[in-house]
Amino acid sequence: MGTFSDGLLWVKALHIVFIASWFAGLFYLPRIFVNLAMEDNEVARARLLLMARKLNRFTLMLSVLAVLLGLLLWLGYGLGLRGPGNGWMHAKLTLVILVLGYQHACGSLLKKFERGANTRSHKWYRWFNEVPVLMLLAITILVVVKPF
Repeated sequence: MGTFSDGLLWVKALHIVFIASWFAGLFYLPRIFVNLAMEDNEVARARLLLMARKLNRFTLMLSVLAVLLGLLLWLGYGLGLRGPGNGWMHAKLTLVILVLGYQHACGSLLKKFERGANTRSHKWYRWFNEVPVLMLLAITILVVVKPF
């Protein structure tokens, strides 16, 4: 028979897998935008838009699963909820909200590409693509090091 800690470990493992998968999508979607911003060929552009739409939908599903499992760890198992020294959790949750905002921005940018209304250069998208890397780095440090 499983114990409380066995369930906790399963939820943690799944949470980590869905976070990694979610961020893989957030790393790749703006790379598609880089290519879309440089592409003039309509056939190639249509293929890139199809890839971006599918990736955006899949990434959204992964984010929902990651957030739900995170909420289960936080509210269901009490990780980072009780006791002193949980300021790291507040900072992490703030960053998670920013990641969700970034994902929303990706969806808005995709809609602009679909309408042919993109005004940004491929160089801008290259810099935009670095944002989730920095957020994942900060979140990982907060969760592992728990600096405050």
